[in-house]
Amino acid sequence: MALHFELKEYKTRIKAVTRALEARGLDGLLMFQQESMYYLTGYDTFGFCFFQCLYLGSDGKLALLTRSADLRQAQHTSIISDIRIWTDQAGAKPAGQLREMLASLGAKGRKLGIETNSYGLTHYNGKAVDEALAGFCELAEATDVVNMIRVVKSPAELKYVRKAGALGDAALKAAIRKTKAGAYEGDILAAQQGAIFAGGGDYPANEFIIGSARDALLCRYKSGRRKLSKRDQLTLEWAGVYRHYHAAFMRTLIIGKPSKVHLAMHAAAREALAEVETELRPGRTAGDVFDAHARVMDAHGMQRHRLNACGYSLGAKFTPSWMDSPMFYRGNPTIIGPGMVFFAHMILMNSDAGAAYCLGRTYIIGEKGPEPVSRYPLEMVIR
Repeated sequence: MALHFELKEYKTRIKAVTRALEARGLDGLLMFQQESMYYLTGYDTFGFCFFQCLYLGSDGKLALLTRSADLRQAQHTSIISDIRIWTDQAGAKPAGQLREMLASLGAKGRKLGIETNSYGLTHYNGKAVDEALAGFCELAEATDVVNMIRVVKSPAELKYVRKAGALGDAALKAAIRKTKAGAYEGDILAAQQGAIFAGGGDYPANEFIIGSARDALLCRYKSGRRKLSKRDQLTLEWAGVYRHYHAAFMRTLIIGKPSKVHLAMHAAAREALAEVETELRPGRTAGDVFDAHARVMDAHGMQRHRLNACGYSLGAKFTPSWMDSPMFYRGNPTIIGPGMVFFAHMILMNSDAGAAYCLGRTYIIGEKGPEPVSRYPLEMVIR
């Protein structure tokens, strides 16, 4: 088996989840989130774009229902021994085969948790599951069961996060080397991704963001590339990724002489990030972190240009997004604790001036405060 953790680590995780199920009066859990499957068993695939479900009983019993294309994937990458295959054919009804699997496992008449807030369970398939299990067992919403446990990383996981941070730094250095007037965005993007692959890293759970000129004000990837002008701005958002663990970063690089607007935005972003770091410690809340960000940004006159969130949790994530919960937004009561990992991003987009400036990096929460996983300085990068 191609496992990234020792067997005892998976057993510890499974035990924590079964305890959580018992506390909620649940006899088992139907998992549709690929992150949950990977966390508990090591199962590594993008096959969750089709119907598949991992069952965990409160007794620790595991069973996977998936397609034939993922049989060997599950055998090779996971600790799952009970793997069932639903049949690809005209009129296939995998939800019905899920019911058959659950019946064989003694789940009839039981109360089962289910992960409904998942990219792996479309509305179409969700309706089919409800129909197939109606009168067979009781279903209860339980998307947060595994999520709440895996938000706190083990020492073994944090090693991968630090490795991801080092890969993220390598990607930034590669981008800076390529960035200059006349440089092609595609070459910069290739250099970033190449540095991560060369360092033993993985594909990210979503596309890297790259944009210059007006596109520097975008917070999402879009297709199309251009060459940098003599005076320009280049916004980059990327992640170092190792064993699917992400360390995200964000920077706006300035080509040529920075404008007064850029200098003001940098001052606000740098001070806001420093203030955020004072709140990234055990006992504070995710809402406290956002308030620190907003307080500084607004004092600099940047309220119209900032966002309504300033970061989120990170971990082992799969397509289509590396974003995890909890998120930093106003009023979020989630308590920050040791072992959590967060990406804090100070994003400023001034549409009136056509100027962007972003500054962000990933932190591990320690007993006394945050540990940045990046060693790269936070000064403005001018090329």
